[in-house]
Amino acid sequence: MDPTAGPVYYQKLLLWELGLESEEEEEGTSKPLVPHTGRPQDSTENKAGGLPGRWARLVAALLLLAISISLAVRQLQTSSSSTGSLGSVAPPATGHSHLPGVYHHGAIISPAAACSNLGRELLVAGGNVVDAGVGAALCLSVVHPHATGLGAMFWGLFHNSSSGSSAALTSGPARTLAPGLGLPTTLPALRLLHMHFGRLPWPRLLGGPTMLAQEGFLVDASLARALAAQGTKGLCPLLCHADGTPLGPGTRATNPRLAAVLRRVALAPTPHLTGDALLSLMASDLGLEAPSAEPLPTLEPVLQLSVPQGTLLTTPSPSAGPELLALLEAALHSGGPSPDPCPPLLQATGTPVSSILAAIDSSGSVLLLTSSLNSSFGSGHLSPSTGVLLSNLVTRSATSAWACPLIFRGGPDDMEADVVGLVASGAPSVTRAMTSALLRHLAVPQTQAQHQHQQRPTESPSTCVQGTLLQVTAHAEHAHVSSVPHGCCPFQGF
Repeated sequence: MDPTAGPVYYQKLLLWELGLESEEEEEGTSKPLVPHTGRPQDSTENKAGGLPGRWARLVAALLLLAISISLAVRQLQTSSSSTGSLGSVAPPATGHSHLPGVYHHGAIISPAAACSNLGRELLVAGGNVVDAGVGAALCLSVVHPHATGLGAMFWGLFHNSSSGSSAALTSGPARTLAPGLGLPTTLPALRLLHMHFGRLPWPRLLGGPTMLAQEGFLVDASLARALAAQGTKGLCPLLCHADGTPLGPGTRATNPRLAAVLRRVALAPTPHLTGDALLSLMASDLGLEAPSAEPLPTLEPVLQLSVPQGTLLTTPSPSAGPELLALLEAALHSGGPSPDPCPPLLQATGTPVSSILAAIDSSGSVLLLTSSLNSSFGSGHLSPSTGVLLSNLVTRSATSAWACPLIFRGGPDDMEADVVGLVASGAPSVTRAMTSALLRHLAVPQTQAQHQHQQRPTESPSTCVQGTLLQVTAHAEHAHVSSVPHGCCPFQGF
């Protein structure tokens, strides 16, 4: 230290309010940390109450005020941006954005916005793709009674990326509850799937659908078109105005009887008792002492086909999965330079109405679900005690040509291999587009894969489509969802 330099003074800073002066400030003095022995101290220039000290405290107070305001504004911005459309909390921003349909964690796509929103809520709540898919399927049974419902038949395809295992959900052979009326299999099938692979409690999945049935849902364009085409015979008062005319788009509909069934189902501990909660009421409506048969949903091994790029997975017979794999194998081994965009596939005499959905996470776990009442509003027979429409999926509907969900899993040696899920409604024509979409995906060189996934999904198969095709992909630790026709099905993710 230079011996000619003056002493160094340190002063305690106190919080100070403008306009308030005390005698204590006048008395406070600064003391040198190291006394200077060669120069007399000037106490008048360094008093705490002097002008320099006052300005220092004023600047400190203003600085603290500015910091407090900045922190408050940042907190408000964070809390407002983290609230989702359904009150769920989104994860913090990662510093980059994506095109619509690309998500960091997981996503779901279905024909109804309310059901896609519900699926997202279940994902954000810590559920997996099975929780999200089953919850959305139960939601569709409420808001889309023309295409699916508790009286429908279900097929599903699940792939677990963590274990590498897969399973196919089947509803068992088609059976009748009464002549011309199909045996409902939705509840025991979905309960079986959730019991083996779900994560959230079973009642948690039923909360949203129950609320929609009890408090009401808005009729969307798909249901309104079906009502306008079908008429209201057998559907009143559930889907009709007081004068008997069908409900139009945007009209609120309720189904309190169905809500009561769902509340009862939430308490059933097993798939068998889940189905009994519905069948006993339906049997009473039909004047039956007891159902003539019981649903027999099963979880079965998937059908697999090894290809150079990886493995194809689908559902076993009596779904259309075996025929789909045979046609894909022929197309892949033909050696043709460019696949036919609309190859002949699954020539069926009819096109049953069906409902589809898909859920995926960024690690590659996938659930594909497809269900059907066999025709619009099924048999048209509404069970008054349950609010459920029965299907006309009878024994002559031996082959479920509408059911052929497909998963492609990349080779185990490729650490960034894609997982692709495809599910279609409107067979046979839309499954041609599904074949084309898969062949096009396999034909893309690996060096172009990243660029392709950053673009809007191709709609080239749309020329063949007379229904709906959903595609979900796990690529580069992101979940991608898309549909053909583009925009036909709402999707949600986080």
